[in-house]
Amino acid sequence: MAGKKAYVALLRAVNVGGTGKLPMKELKAMCEEAGFESVSTYIQSGNVVFRTDDDEDKVKEIIERRLADHFGQKVDVFVRSAREMRDIVDANPYPEEPGNRVAVLFLDRKPPAKLAELARGVRNETFEPAAREVFIHYPEGLGRSRLSFGDDLVGTVRNMNTVTRLAEMASG
Repeated sequence: MAGKKAYVALLRAVNVGGTGKLPMKELKAMCEEAGFESVSTYIQSGNVVFRTDDDEDKVKEIIERRLADHFGQKVDVFVRSAREMRDIVDANPYPEEPGNRVAVLFLDRKPPAKLAELARGVRNETFEPAAREVFIHYPEGLGRSRLSFGDDLVGTVRNMNTVTRLAEMASG
């Protein structure tokens, strides 16, 4: 497997409302059929780790096309290399907070400079923009939050426990 690069793909709104149900066994098979190697999934929210010679843009295109064929509609996929996942874990601006109270909003682009102006429903949450992510601290938990950045900022959220585990899987 020398030369193959490890990636993490994060599916938006799969098995948690929105798009629909996709057993992780089917997601794994879908990725293996695409030619990805060492494929493994993590929990039921659409997280898959694999190795391939393809670059990030090609990986995103392949998975989104296969998901669109499966669901009959577009499913957003956010792809990060193993290195990027490790960097995200290292960059966590809330390292003293519990991993289930800190989340990462994964985006396809750099967060807008006026992120604070887009924020709606803010109570006691704090957030920090990063490269193509937004770190969010939810003191009362993600499930109780009404924080939103509007429809202009399309992404998918994973808590730091999940991000850390995916980084470990991709590095391993």
